[in-house]
Amino acid sequence: MASHKKSSNPARDTLQRFLFEHAPVRGEVVQLEATWKAVLERRDYPSALRELLGEMMAAAALLSATLKYSGRLIMQMQGGGPVTLLVVECSHDFIMRATASWDGEVKAGTLRQLLGAGRFVITIEPEKGQTYQGIVELEGHSVAEALERYMTRSEQLETRLWLAADKGFAAGMLLQRLPDGKGGDEDAWNRSVQLAATLTRQELLALPARKIIHRLFHEEDLRLFEPRPVYFYCPCSRERVAAVLRMLGREEVDGLLDERGLVEVDCEFCSRSYAFDRDDVEQVFAAAEPASVTRH
Repeated sequence: MASHKKSSNPARDTLQRFLFEHAPVRGEVVQLEATWKAVLERRDYPSALRELLGEMMAAAALLSATLKYSGRLIMQMQGGGPVTLLVVECSHDFIMRATASWDGEVKAGTLRQLLGAGRFVITIEPEKGQTYQGIVELEGHSVAEALERYMTRSEQLETRLWLAADKGFAAGMLLQRLPDGKGGDEDAWNRSVQLAATLTRQELLALPARKIIHRLFHEEDLRLFEPRPVYFYCPCSRERVAAVLRMLGREEVDGLLDERGLVEVDCEFCSRSYAFDRDDVEQVFAAAEPASVTRH
């Protein structure tokens, strides 16, 4: 099995893949502790929104593990309710970040009650090749239901998810019926879903991944893969913000300087602040100008 670099907390920030040996079914269990707490340390989310965001983080990690690409997956839910936006990013090597926006009081409720009418967007940005984006209406009463419906409609893959989050942990389990599965144990899919449905929220948050898999599927012939560590990391930097300012253009940036005296940008994911005064802006746009050539 391949080795991987150590995570900050390898016991609780891991993704565990498994495969049914004689049936077209695969599964994964993800558990986030330090990764999830790193998100919560950066913003004080209302309790109901916090659970939604944690479930989305677990779901994004699970979905990333099913894709064969090098790049990143971006999962967004946009709505017009008290919760207006949830965004989670996960790279192919399970580096994650997440953020959410809301307006006013956020009370406990279903996904539809919290976001209202909206849309669910999944973007895949490979390191090489074209970006893929799937957009569907936001449907279902939970993050799990919304993603299951997305996978059925957009990817034609039968997928089931179990997700949970609280202030200490975020966790999830995925089962997926592989395409073109012929022969073997034809009842394995229905049986595996029925077994997984006995998993409780408390077990998902508290038990180690291998114990969950053993508890549910100890009578099945499974192949377990090496656990993969999951991390929080935000790649924002002053250089990246400067590139955004150059994209905005000198006229718009000068207008912000005239109005406020400073151009201030806060990263929505990690809350880091970047400030640019007039001298900084001069350097930003001077760096973008081509060097002059002296002819003799």
